[in-house]
Parts: sequence; structure tokens; C-alpha cells
Amino acid sequence: MLYQRSSQLFAEAEKVIPGGVNSPVRAFKAVGGTPIFVKSAKGAYLFDEDGNKLIDYINSWGPMILGHAFQPVVDAVIEKAKLGTSFGMPTELETQIAALAVSMVPNIDKIRFVNSGTEACMSAVRLARGFTKKDKIIKFAGCYHGHSDSFLIQAGSGAVTFGSPNSPGVTAGTAKDTLLAKYNDLENVSTLIEANKNEIAAIIVEPVAGNMGCIPPNKGFLEGVRQLCTDNGILLIFDEVMTGFRLARGGVQELFNIKADIVCFGKVIGGGLPVGAFAARNEIMNYLAPLGPVYQAGTLSGNPLAMAAGLAMLQALDNDRAIFKRLEEKTAYLAAGIGKVLKANKVEFTINTIGSMISVHFDAAPVFDFQSAAKGDNETFKKFFHGLLKEGIYIAPSAYETWFITDALSYEDLDFTIQAVDKVSKTF
Repeated sequence: MLYQRSSQLFAEAEKVIPGGVNSPVRAFKAVGGTPIFVKSAKGAYLFDEDGNKLIDYINSWGPMILGHAFQPVVDAVIEKAKLGTSFGMPTELETQIAALAVSMVPNIDKIRFVNSGTEACMSAVRLARGFTKKDKIIKFAGCYHGHSDSFLIQAGSGAVTFGSPNSPGVTAGTAKDTLLAKYNDLENVSTLIEANKNEIAAIIVEPVAGNMGCIPPNKGFLEGVRQLCTDNGILLIFDEVMTGFRLARGGVQELFNIKADIVCFGKVIGGGLPVGAFAARNEIMNYLAPLGPVYQAGTLSGNPLAMAAGLAMLQALDNDRAIFKRLEEKTAYLAAGIGKVLKANKVEFTINTIGSMISVHFDAAPVFDFQSAAKGDNETFKKFFHGLLKEGIYIAPSAYETWFITDALSYEDLDFTIQAVDKVSKTF
């Protein structure tokens, strides 16, 4: 494939945008080469500026669960844009999508909309600190909760890919209030709590990690964390920016029947537009301004275009309860096919899946936390990425990212992908 136009556009972008991109993982630093510039997308496919067609496995990093340019979402945005794009005042749409989200997700009474997953997680931690009147939080190595200062401590994904897991600009004072635990290691969490008795406001976790590849929780891990929080007066925050409305209608809380105290959303809830949200039971949410003392605000929060897109997306998912089963079946089919050809070609690998999330790790050992994910063969991943790109398949340009399956993918697309993996892995 030729990427002449993309290369020209990247050179132009580098002159006026730091690194030529507006989010570091897009820069291809982890895999080498020049980023692909997209011109359009439809269904399961991307079309780049050079006219290449690519099967898409990142789907805007998760939101496009029903495929690109999903017509009900497109129509909703167009019709709403005709009436005005932003007011900075309440609209009926905000109440409609809030009521639907609350009806779909267990254990929440109220929800507040913001503009990104980063903003949702940042606000959730502030709320937890205000509610508990404690300062410290626990996060997990390799889990990514956006680029707020409190979270850039071994952040995973883009931070690891870009080589700055502890970003300059994060003050020592901020860092001291973030305690780092090992994902899937309940004993480690317990030890941290014991060493910081009565100082921890919240534990924030990706209940299914997606920023060190797809890493599901070990049996009993989330249940154990929930119990530790209950026993020690700590709020449990589920960062469901990736998993919310994707792994189940009610997210991981529904999937594993575990109650979080605060839940953060993004990606799917915005239908492809910039939307985040955080939600909790009444006693916690009523601590937010204007009802309570914890301040949080945003000029474009509840933007009518974003709310229209999100409402159309959630309505489609709510009306098609079988979609999550279809997505799980497609993911399992893809994982089995890829596993079969990699094994036949004597490639060492581990494939992790849950629902519509999947990742391929080039190491034979189980991948269950940041340390085990980091053992993967990155040189093989680079060959894998560029080999698939040459075959017309776009996966995340980082070994530390999950793939997202969309309902728009056909079994023909999956078979084509498996055949491409077979062809590429023969060259390792």
C-alpha cells in the first residue's frame, strides 16, 4: 500500500502540532513509520487519504460499537445541529440521556455529563475525596484513567508507549497522594491499605484493564477489592470508560454483579463525540455543586450535539439486547482463528479476550498485570502491526492497547483478518 498523502500530511502537521498528533499513541512511536491519516469511515472500514481501505480494530479506541457513521447517530447529530450547536444552558436532551443511562446501569441514581473520560475520572476522584474527607487514592500499575496529574503514575497505554510513564509536570505533592498497586494482586492492595490506614479516599480501577492490552480480572479480584473498600470506608471507583455499555448493557457492574460506589463513562456513551460522565448513588452525587460543596463545571458539558449522539447510541443498544452476545461470539471466533494460525506457525503468544475486547501478546506466559504485559516481544509486535497494515488491517499502533470489536464486522472480515495473520506470522 502507498501512504504518500499521509506522509505529506504528517510532515505538515509536525510543523504546527507537537509531534504532529493531538494524542501521543497516534504518532506510531512504538511501531515506527508514519501515521495513517483518515479521510472517512463507514461500518467496519477506514478509508485513508491515499485511498486505501482498512478493516478497523480500534474503532476510535472503543466508541464505534455499532460501526462508523452509524446512521441513527449521524441523523441525530445533523438534526440537532440545525437547531444550534451549543447553548451553555440546560436542554431536555440531557435529562433524556441521563434517565436512560441510569435505567441501564445498576447501582447509580444520578449521573453528570462532562467532555471526556479524563474529566470524568478526575471529577470522580475529587468527589470521592470531598465525600470521604480523605486525600489518598490507590490506582493500579498499567491502568490508565486519563492524563490528569493524579493518574500519571505508571499510567499504561500512551504514557508507556511514549516513554513517559511518570510525566514531568506532575508535582511531588500530587504524586505522594497516589498509591500504586499491582493489578490482580489482592494481597498487595490490602498491604497498601494497612500502611495508609484511614487516609485513602478511593480505589480507582479499570475493572477490565484495556491499556496494557486486554487483561480481565482474576476470579475473586474485584470482589476482594470491593470487600476491602467496604471494610475500610473507601469508595470504589470503576473506570468504565472502555467497558461501559460495551461489555454488557450495564457494564462490568452487571457482568460480574459487583457494586461500585462511583462509575466513570466515556467512549460508547458519546456515540463517537466527546462525552464523559460519572455516576453514583444519591448520597454521593448530592455532594456535587450546586447541591453540595464539591465543585465541578464545564462550558460544553451536556453539549446538544454530543447528547444527541450519545442518546441515539444508547437507545440502539438498549433496543438490541442481543448485541453483546453477538459481539462476544465474533471476538471468540477471531481469537480462536488467530490462535490457530499463530500456533501452526510456531509463534509464542497469549490471547486475552472478554466480551468485545481482545489483545494479542507475543509471549507464551499468561498476561495478568502490567509486569507480565511488559514481557511481550515488541519487535515481533512491530512486524505484526506493519504486516497487518500492509494487508489492509488496522490494529492499535501499540502493544499496550486492546482491540475493539464492532457489530459492523462481518465473519468475512474476521476470516480475512485470520488469513492475514497467517500470512504475516509466517514471516516472523
